[in-house]
Amino acid sequence: MASSDDGSFATRLNPKVLKLKKEKLTRFHLYWHDVVGGSNPTSVPVLPRLDNVTLFGLINMFDNPLTVGADPKSRLVGRSQGLYASTAQHEIGLLMAMNFAFTYGKYKGSSITILGRNPIVNHVREMPVVGGTGRFRFARGHALAKTQYFNATTLDAIVEYDIYVLHYY
Repeated sequence: MASSDDGSFATRLNPKVLKLKKEKLTRFHLYWHDVVGGSNPTSVPVLPRLDNVTLFGLINMFDNPLTVGADPKSRLVGRSQGLYASTAQHEIGLLMAMNFAFTYGKYKGSSITILGRNPIVNHVREMPVVGGTGRFRFARGHALAKTQYFNATTLDAIVEYDIYVLHYY
């Protein structure tokens, strides 16, 4: 059932010990609403950008709504909580570190973790799913992001996400 790899802190396990079911692939189609402007922002700068065109140095913390449609009033199914940082000096590119925490339906209480580079000037961006919690324990996959709306004055954005997740639960 279990064997010690090095005797002190690591043990090799049979996956059956964790009662893992057959792995399945699930697709999520969601909209991420990044509200930077106005009186009730969901995304705020923690560290302002340097005086440059690429926004290098900017760090924003967010707790953004996740909905089933592009309309902010469509059904809320979760929150995207995390941060993005402008990490490129010669182009506009973000590092995204975020959890998609579901608050509705079958996946309520579970989350998907996305961590990766987001070159926001590209029409479609791909980022890896690196894990999750609850029904997404041991998850892996990828997320495709497409900006549907961007306001250059307020910096508000609506981003469409197609997320493909391999998971056991």
